[in-house]
Amino acid sequence: MIIKNVALETVCGITSKLPYNDRPEVAFAGKSNVGKSSLINALMNRKSLARTSSQPGKTQTINFYNVNDSIYFVDLPGYGYARVSEEVKARWGKMVENYLHGSRQLKAVFLLLDIRHKPSENDCIMYDWIKGQGYQPIIIATKLDKINRSQIQRQVMLLRETLKAGKDVRIVPFSAASKQGREEIYEIIEEILQGAG
Repeated sequence: MIIKNVALETVCGITSKLPYNDRPEVAFAGKSNVGKSSLINALMNRKSLARTSSQPGKTQTINFYNVNDSIYFVDLPGYGYARVSEEVKARWGKMVENYLHGSRQLKAVFLLLDIRHKPSENDCIMYDWIKGQGYQPIIIATKLDKINRSQIQRQVMLLRETLKAGKDVRIVPFSAASKQGREEIYEIIEEILQGAG
């Protein structure tokens, strides 16, 4: 997948109406500090289009990035960040639910998990919830550069077992630093685009 042009096209807050897009969408969900903005920037070949922050919980909107005028990358608000009030969390949840229910073009949901850690209760809830909305989550195991190569297999197994994810669930180890895993994610997105064509 060659990235020719990218633009942040729509930003939806809690009260915004979802855009009516006529191109396929793939969404990215994950905990607030899992490296979602770094992944999206790496996929879009941009340094800082998706805002990265040392303060987790920065993405409080649904952001639609138009990529190559052929697909939208949809950045969903991070979940599970403790310093956000329960009321705000509930509103974010509603916003994401409305999107997963309401988008006519959503083709796949990527769920980001930190490869170093066992998935949290929030991660497991999110995984089951995405499945409940009728999507088979594609797992991206981030922060790959923070562990030794010898640990990768074991950590992927831990993710799979904790989520109770079957063999058909794709898990892609990814590093924003080295870009390892990016080509595999591109291939998955290409498959999605072909399927949507």
